[in-house]
Amino acid sequence: MTERGANPIIHWLEDGTAFEARWRSHSDAPPATRVVVADGKMTADEAYGLACQGTALLWRGDFQEARQMLTALGKRADRPQRRSRTSAATSLAGTSTINSADAFHLYRQARSQRARTLNSILIPLNDDYSIPLRRAPDIRQACVEAYGPAETASVTSLRALLGVIGAHEWRTKGIEIPEAGGRIHPHFGVFAPIRREYVDLIATTPLPAACASASVAFDIGTGTGVLAAVLARRGIERVVATDLAPRALACASENVRQLGISERVDVVEADLFLEGRAALVICNPPWIPARPSSPMENGIYDPDSRMLRGFLQALPGHLTPGGEGWLILSDLAEHLGLRTRAQLLEEFEAAGLRVLGRNDVPPRHPRASDKADPLHHARAAEITSLWRLATLNEEPKVLSKFLVGPQVPPLAHR
Repeated sequence: MTERGANPIIHWLEDGTAFEARWRSHSDAPPATRVVVADGKMTADEAYGLACQGTALLWRGDFQEARQMLTALGKRADRPQRRSRTSAATSLAGTSTINSADAFHLYRQARSQRARTLNSILIPLNDDYSIPLRRAPDIRQACVEAYGPAETASVTSLRALLGVIGAHEWRTKGIEIPEAGGRIHPHFGVFAPIRREYVDLIATTPLPAACASASVAFDIGTGTGVLAAVLARRGIERVVATDLAPRALACASENVRQLGISERVDVVEADLFLEGRAALVICNPPWIPARPSSPMENGIYDPDSRMLRGFLQALPGHLTPGGEGWLILSDLAEHLGLRTRAQLLEEFEAAGLRVLGRNDVPPRHPRASDKADPLHHARAAEITSLWRLATLNEEPKVLSKFLVGPQVPPLAHR
């Protein structure tokens, strides 16, 4: 691989001639060093064998055949994935059980390997993002939204391209959130509010009494701006929504304008907090304390709980007297053995915070009832909570009654 500026270049031979193009990957994955040209004449077994060896397949011919090949590779990848996960679980456990944290890491390893295999099918893009293949869809607008204005010919994985198309469809249709006053349109790379639990919690928890005299709220890590919109619709006169990601800032700003609440919601670039205080400060950080494998996972994984700890430690300095911090957090990490309830409460206390209360909702997403999911035991038991936090004062500490959290038994070895 060579690079021109910040753009990686992918190289391949075709009919004895050397070619190169810009490599596009929103996961920051480097381009393959071995590339062969493929089309519908290649069998799925041949393609799978090359993919497992790290060889990429630059597709020529028919776009729909490329999609069929991707499906075929997925079926082949899933069969050895189940066997390898079981084998690895046996070697790690050494007994008849495996703990939840090990199971989670094995699950992520298997998913990562599967992604590498499926990302082996490559699609060429012209310098206007059109696809030079038969029966290819017009994805030019979707690519502009994901990659910016077209500049030169490029190559990307079919799997990534389908993600770009899906993101464009989400952005076009939007997601109806009545509590926000209409549809939220997530942009490519911005976590979409498809889970209703945290929206419901923000919409139904009684506002702090301090909001009556100081109707200002902060939404830390706003993403699409959905929770800022919910607060504005609940009557908060001024909401300051912060984020650090350029895509999120553009997305939240657009949603605020489309919902007609620009006079109430300010979208501002900041790493967590700006200066100032508010009667209500909310935050819905990534729930899993683990390292993301790509920028697309930043809305799910929070390495070393950086965002969670940063929010908690700074919160007391940004609350008005009588103000509350609302932390939205799933206990999935506790069921996975990645964090304990006691550790979470210790973080509250170390930050100078006390717990006023906690509102809980069970999961309603489909994966909670999918018994074929390797993490089903954790997803089915998951609870999403809104923790009401305030600064410590002379009142007795109330941490003990919130100590009860999920117990994490070892997984029965299958």
